[in-house]
Amino acid sequence: MRKKRNYSRPYTPDIKHDNVAIGRFINVLMKDGNKAKAEKVFYDAFDIIEKKSKEKPLEVFEKALENAMPVIEVVRKRVGGANYQVPAEVRPERRFMLAVRWLVAAAKSRGGHTMAEKIAQELIEAAKNEGSAIKKKQDVHKMAEANRAFAHFNR
Repeated sequence: MRKKRNYSRPYTPDIKHDNVAIGRFINVLMKDGNKAKAEKVFYDAFDIIEKKSKEKPLEVFEKALENAMPVIEVVRKRVGGANYQVPAEVRPERRFMLAVRWLVAAAKSRGGHTMAEKIAQELIEAAKNEGSAIKKKQDVHKMAEANRAFAHFNR
């Protein structure tokens, strides 16, 4: 049987900053294919970040992404009829997507405000190594650390 081919997808950058990471974040944020609304929400969040933190929003965004990216995670591995959770390093592409998903999910789970305010607050907190997305990353790291004994089963 032939090996599955890995197709690399060309990602389109966002309009304002010409940044691929922002374009992909907006795509994850998008709901029901309404990209214009997702862009508006994201750029409003950037304006809020600029007002609240007095820093450049692009730097806050990049710092938040970097802080939310996991280094190691657990992978299920079946050995001799038993399932083990084996710690494994996370590929760079997956690291990025996990961080983005966690940031968006954490923002959506917040209550009370507009989506732009929620995203802005979550990005500001993640840039300071706080917030729900960072807690999720720490939980994943703890799980991998707890299952370090099964590392010898690694692929």
